[in-house]
Amino acid sequence: MAKNNTIPLYRIPEQGKIAGVCAGLAERFSLEVWLVRIVMLSALILTGIFSFVLLLYVVAWVLLDKKPREEPLHRHDVKTKVWQAGESPRSAFREVNSRFRALELRLQQMERYVTSDSYNLRREIDNLK
Repeated sequence: MAKNNTIPLYRIPEQGKIAGVCAGLAERFSLEVWLVRIVMLSALILTGIFSFVLLLYVVAWVLLDKKPREEPLHRHDVKTKVWQAGESPRSAFREVNSRFRALELRLQQMERYVTSDSYNLRREIDNLK
């Protein structure tokens, strides 16, 4: 049986303005939250079925579970279109670049220590024991 790799639909109250329904829909369909909010508000205002859209929102609020908390992964979902969710390529590049700089500095410190006289002295003393 093939696995279904779809993202489940949850409410995300931490990212939401009211109940997190739009934030959950945005995550599920990989869209920006602001776009889903605009579509929902447009449907609410421009259609003649104001109460139906409001009822659907309340039903989703009641029926959808809250998204369980997860440990943040260092995964970069870079968006290619404005309406897609994720970070912009420029900010993703900046973050990756800063991580590489931090790793480079750490590596330089390790190199300085390993090539220092104190490291060689400690190694010689440890070999005498």
